[in-house]
Amino acid sequence: MRRQAIVIALALVLVGAFTAVSADEAVLIDFSNLKADIVADPVNQGKFLENRATMMDFSGNAGASYTEEQKKQMRTSLAISNWDVLLASSSRTNLNQALSLTAEATVASDAKQYGGKSVMGFRVHFPVSDYNSWAKIVPPFEIPAFEPKATVDDNGVITPAKDTQGSDPINARLTRFEGSYDANSKIVTALGIVKNVGVIKSVAVTVKGLNFPHGLTVALIDADGNEQDLFMGYLNFDGWKELRWDNPAYVQDIRNRELRVFPLYPKTTPLVKFGGFIVTRDAANEGGDFVAYVKDVKVLYDKAVLEPVRDIDDESIWGIVSKKESERKNIESKRFGSEQVLRYLEKMKQESKTDFTPTDTAASAAPAAKK
Repeated sequence: MRRQAIVIALALVLVGAFTAVSADEAVLIDFSNLKADIVADPVNQGKFLENRATMMDFSGNAGASYTEEQKKQMRTSLAISNWDVLLASSSRTNLNQALSLTAEATVASDAKQYGGKSVMGFRVHFPVSDYNSWAKIVPPFEIPAFEPKATVDDNGVITPAKDTQGSDPINARLTRFEGSYDANSKIVTALGIVKNVGVIKSVAVTVKGLNFPHGLTVALIDADGNEQDLFMGYLNFDGWKELRWDNPAYVQDIRNRELRVFPLYPKTTPLVKFGGFIVTRDAANEGGDFVAYVKDVKVLYDKAVLEPVRDIDDESIWGIVSKKESERKNIESKRFGSEQVLRYLEKMKQESKTDFTPTDTAASAAPAAKK
């Protein structure tokens, strides 16, 4: 009897060990994949403005009053320089906002870590006065969860991709912002969207600190649009470091979990969406300029469903999920498209010169006296 009890105990240990390693891993967003590589910069020769993999066109709902040139301004991507820095209302002065921005940074080729890779750099200009403040680094548009795969030319024109289901069924099943699946590492490297996420076990962010005492938080958004802010830690260190958040409510032993069965179609597959970073500054710490660099954000999670083989393509028959996603995209098009056009028109009205035209002394000289 005692021997049987030992065998059962060992079996439970093995079950616990299997549960510990069964969580899936995904790179939620890797900023080295968001390098600007298309749409030539008309001002700076040899540089580009947009990222091919994440290019979006929000001009589909533009009215007839918009010109073709204005509609082109409704195309954008997740290129690093397009991200926005939003300051707390108490800190949002013209100077602070103008000095708070993101930039694409390249790690030195001979660096020990991430040599030659592109990373996101962000600068925040906090108030010098001693009061609490925060800044949020957000993508230029809400990352779409069901954007179909497409090909993008060098000018940013998007063409729907052909079905490649037969050649690579796993990658063919992923939508555009889900990125790609590596069969060797078993890891999905996404562009801001990871699907089939049940319970999140851990989140990690690879960040380069410069000894600032500010806090870093990662914002995640679920399928219902609810945002969850996860505090990763403080940036008071020098060099690259992985900051990690472990879910304190994660139940390791499946016997202690509340077992639930999720309805499948047409429920949206549970997902996690990258919502941005939040930097917090304590009143006791020094204000002014703050700079940091981020390489990627990774997640460990339990699957929501085991992805059984479906013998009927529900979506092709009913189109419920596609309709919901189309409605979301239309709302985003109206919001973002109009905003981009207003920015373009304001830029056209802006005076580009910084110096006055020199006065022509010869032309303005008084006429010579008549003899």
